[in-house]
Amino acid sequence: MASIEPGSPAAERDEPRATRDVREARRNEKGRKPAHGLDPEAGHEAGGDLGHQAQGQGAQPRVPGLQSYGLLYGSSTIMQDLYAQIERVSVTEATALIVGESGTGKELVARTIHDRSERRDGPFIAVNCGAIPDELIEAELFGHEKGSFTGAVQARDGHFEHARGGTLFLDEVTEMSLLHQVKLLRALETGEYRPVGSNETIRGDVRIIAATNRDPVAAVKDNALREDLMYRLAVFPLRAPPLRERERDRELLAQLFLTELNDESGTQKVFSKRALETVRNWSWPGNVRELKNAVYRAFILAEKQVEIAHPQLVPKVKKPVTQGDAMSVWIGTPLADAQKQIILGTLKYCGGDKRLAARTLGVSLKTLYNRLGSYGAEDGEAPLGDDGEDIGEARDAG
Repeated sequence: MASIEPGSPAAERDEPRATRDVREARRNEKGRKPAHGLDPEAGHEAGGDLGHQAQGQGAQPRVPGLQSYGLLYGSSTIMQDLYAQIERVSVTEATALIVGESGTGKELVARTIHDRSERRDGPFIAVNCGAIPDELIEAELFGHEKGSFTGAVQARDGHFEHARGGTLFLDEVTEMSLLHQVKLLRALETGEYRPVGSNETIRGDVRIIAATNRDPVAAVKDNALREDLMYRLAVFPLRAPPLRERERDRELLAQLFLTELNDESGTQKVFSKRALETVRNWSWPGNVRELKNAVYRAFILAEKQVEIAHPQLVPKVKKPVTQGDAMSVWIGTPLADAQKQIILGTLKYCGGDKRLAARTLGVSLKTLYNRLGSYGAEDGEAPLGDDGEDIGEARDAG
């Protein structure tokens, strides 16, 4: 199986990435329209490099040394390479597959591509495939007719229609069932789709950008992603780099978030020396989202100096499970009960961090939520800790 090389067009894998492409692109920016503003909450959920309202294309943030590109911030070489790739793909109609860990800003990469494309005046619709029940995802994407299934009290357009003339961003596409991946592939190949319960075929007018936090080649091997869909989506693959690979950007981004908070609050708080050391030295497994939330929490508690080094403000990631970390399950325990003990025990071991627990267990986050939901919470919340609080809530927020 051929591997996907993030950052290179599928047809031009050997084309070098160079910062000069970014400089050339900036010289051509004068004729472009400014980027659309980004809702603060949307930016937070996307886990991108933007804490609050997006600046225009080419506008520079008020942090010396920190460069911006569309909705993205970063001066590191790896981000410059990403900017160059976005510049290349944005002027085309090619589908794109963005690969990156949670919190790296995959949605902001997609939004930047959209804002710099000829579709910039059309809608940008973001869909989290992992958050839609499998039995509803076809209707959500393609729409449905009245009475086509239980609860379909009226006809409804799907996201393909909502995004007409613009861009449809399919986040966590590997969480979609293989059956529905076939239907998505057919829509991509033919440019047509059919609403659930309808005999009418509709011609679409939408650009597809997809994203996943999994290695797509590994997802194919795990039977979570169809190989033909992978290649159809990855006409132009990109990689949103984790914050641990952006050493130059960590302190600059922290300063950006603090500057924005000071502007909103009319304060002049500054980082302590120890806080900046924490920013530089911490691995930030939650990436930009974790950094932003850490700055925000520290800002709330600070009088004048913002201190991130406090143990309550620095999330701790435990070491991988070793032979010394074990739990006992009695022989003869029903399999479902044993599974429940293992899942809840792992979640507790991971400090309530559902994403870390899912990775440790080797399952998707959606699967973990489904299991937790079956243990008594309809919405899949984690069990309560000794203090009565959701032991996963604080972790998920960061």
